[in-house]
Amino acid sequence: MVPKKRPPEVSEFDAQAFLDSAGVARRIVTYEAAEVVFSQGDPSNSVMYIQKGAVQLSVFSRAGKHAIVATLGAGDFFGEGALAGQRVRMGTAMATCQSTLLVIEKEEMARVLHEEHDLSDRFISHMLARNVRIESDLVDQLFNSSEKRLARALLLLARYGRQDDARVVLPRISQEALAAMVGTTRSRVNFFMNKFKKLGFVDYNGGLTVNSSLLSVVLHD
Repeated sequence: MVPKKRPPEVSEFDAQAFLDSAGVARRIVTYEAAEVVFSQGDPSNSVMYIQKGAVQLSVFSRAGKHAIVATLGAGDFFGEGALAGQRVRMGTAMATCQSTLLVIEKEEMARVLHEEHDLSDRFISHMLARNVRIESDLVDQLFNSSEKRLARALLLLARYGRQDDARVVLPRISQEALAAMVGTTRSRVNFFMNKFKKLGFVDYNGGLTVNSSLLSVVLHD
């Protein structure tokens, strides 16, 4: 699946400005790579906003099977089920690299959304667009090769369609974390990353640099 650019009304939504202008009370928490933000079954009592880094959402079945639902990056909210009456977390959230999150108690988030109607409409549009992307992630897992899934994951982490720069530098992220995101092995990720580097799609100088030309891998049949 090709990462799609957001419609104008959604891309204009600045979540950080939303939180600042509405005077939302929140706390800042930093998580290291592979650190769990919350686990499936934990109390659902807050909404999170990713200020920096990336978070992977996954679920575990009673039989112990593990499925990755989505990978989110800077500018995304998650844990919004707390606003919809969920008493416990339906899945597990884990930082895939060092990440800075804003944690907003559900009562505080509900208050601001109730009082600031214009901001509430824009927040809803933002969340709907994110949910559409999660559906695309699931289709990607079902039908695309591991090479395409890796290319798409890198483009999404680089905020493809929301950045003006053709090259974006990402926070350090391990190949193990990338393998977990796309549902393959570390050796396969290493093989494809070396291939992408030789083709000029990525680079490793001072961090992982992703070139928008990586899109050609996703588009190739």
